[in-house]
Formats: sequence, structure tokens, C-alpha cells
Amino acid sequence: MQFTTKVPIAAYHAPIDYQSNLVAVGSCFAENMAEKLAYFKFQHTVNPFGIIFNPVSIARLVDRAVRHEVFTEEDIFFHNDLWHCFEVHSELSHSNPTVFLENLNETLQTFQQQILKATHFIFTYGTAWVYRHKATQHVVANCHKVPQNQFDKEILSVEGIAQFIQDTIEVIRKVNPKAQFIFTVSPVRHIKDGFAENQRSKAHLIAAIHEILNSKSSFLNYFPSYEIMMDELRDYRFYAEDMLHPNQVAINYIWERFTEHYIAMDCRSIMQEINSIQKGLLHRSFNPETTSHQLFLQSLQEKISKLQEQFPTMKF
Repeated sequence: MQFTTKVPIAAYHAPIDYQSNLVAVGSCFAENMAEKLAYFKFQHTVNPFGIIFNPVSIARLVDRAVRHEVFTEEDIFFHNDLWHCFEVHSELSHSNPTVFLENLNETLQTFQQQILKATHFIFTYGTAWVYRHKATQHVVANCHKVPQNQFDKEILSVEGIAQFIQDTIEVIRKVNPKAQFIFTVSPVRHIKDGFAENQRSKAHLIAAIHEILNSKSSFLNYFPSYEIMMDELRDYRFYAEDMLHPNQVAINYIWERFTEHYIAMDCRSIMQEINSIQKGLLHRSFNPETTSHQLFLQSLQEKISKLQEQFPTMKF
């Protein structure tokens, strides 16, 4: 008997391997997947400007990076003892405006270079609800605890989201025409917007992505992480304590489903070897001076050296 509904996933025509270079941008679920990529030593970059939930802000940052439109004093503001930028996450905020701008522009330049060399882009959209700053009429990536009366909350239309996604693709393809795109909708529930509102938001995102996929372009793909969470893992035991975020069991399972269909078959044995090394590095001996432990460390280092000869980018 089968006790779960398996979400079908089509075979991916451009599988990820250890020569691939990935850029992952979007919600906190993008970071969950990037942690797995990091663990298995794939070349990747994740959210250089912090977690970004909505497609407008993602499109804006990608466009800014490609055109290298530097951040200026007009893009930052002072609030609650720190300098912030409405286009980036609060984790980048700083007490010194000069240092803040330098950091933003250094990150922008690095992001531009990563866009140019990436083979795969993974965009994880979290919500269709956005906050528009009344004074500038710009959609913000983060409100930085600025009073809510300074923003208008609105939901993006399916057509509007599709256009922002299309803009993101076109901007990247102009400078990186061989890039592959994987889109997904975050399984994290945004209940603060309301239960019905969260479902409406996810529906808009899914409909917009599939509107883009209707072009049948070979470089576009959809990974159903939201659907896997909703159908295969339809149980609160797969949620963290807040009952909103997938717990580690769910993240591991969704990663397994991603691996099955998006990672090249010839990488599986390498991933197993890396997993063995990672577990070895976490091992803490009660008697580190013993001969057996020293031999264990020597064997571990030999495994690392052998992998690094084959893949010089790997760092342990």
C-alpha cells in the first residue's frame, strides 16, 4: 500500500554536476537548499543581498547587478541606529553609511561576476504580497521595522509577476545566454498575511511561473518544492515548532527529491564520499592522542586530498 501522493517530477535535461556554477536567490527556503549544496561541495552562491521574498525585488537586484548600477546615498536611510537599504535584507545594515555603501557595491560587483559565470539559476519565490513605500512608490525587499503606515500593502497580479520573472530571465540571458533557470515556490507558509491570503499568494506565484513555462523554452524548469510539501508531506510532523517552516526532515526529503532529478548520476558516488568526509570531520574522539584516531585522521586527510586533486574548488 502507498500512503502518500507522489508528486511527479520530469527528468531534467541539464543536470547539475561538479563543474556547474549555481546562483540561488529568494526566500529562506533557497538558503535551506543552498546549505545542502554547500555540504556536498557544489559551486554555488546564495542570496548575496540576504533573503528576498518577492519577484519584484529579485528582478530589481538582478537588473542592478547586470547593469552595475551602484548604490548611492539616495538608496540608503538611517533608522533605529543603523543605515538600511530598502532593496536588501537587514543583515547587511550597518552603523557607518560609508562602510555600508562600500559593502553594498562590493557585493554588487561580486554578484555581477557570479551572474556572468553561472550555469544554473535557482529562483525561490516566497510571496506575491509586497509593501510599496508611499514616499517613493517603490516596492521594498525589506521594511526594516519602519512604521507600517509608511507603506501600502498589495498583492501582485499573475500577469505582473510573470512580467518580472520574464524581465529577470531576459536581463540574465543578455550577458549569459547559456544560463539554465530552475524556478520553485517556497513551501514556507506566510500566515501573517492570513490563511486565505497565503494560499492566494502562492497561487499567483505558481500561475505566473507556469505562464512563463508555457513558452516551452528548454532553459526553463519548475521544481515542485511547494507541491511536495503540501502533498507528499501533508502532516504537521514535517514542520518546525512555528508550524510554518519545513523542519529538517522535510528539508532533507525535498533535497532528496531534488537530487534524484536534478543532480547528474555520476555525481552520486562523489556525494557519498563527501558525506563520509563531512561526518568524519564532525567526529570528536574521547582519546584524540591514540594511534587509531591518528590513523583515522590520516585516512580522512587522504580522502580530502584525493577529492581536491580532482576538484580543486572544494574546500573542507
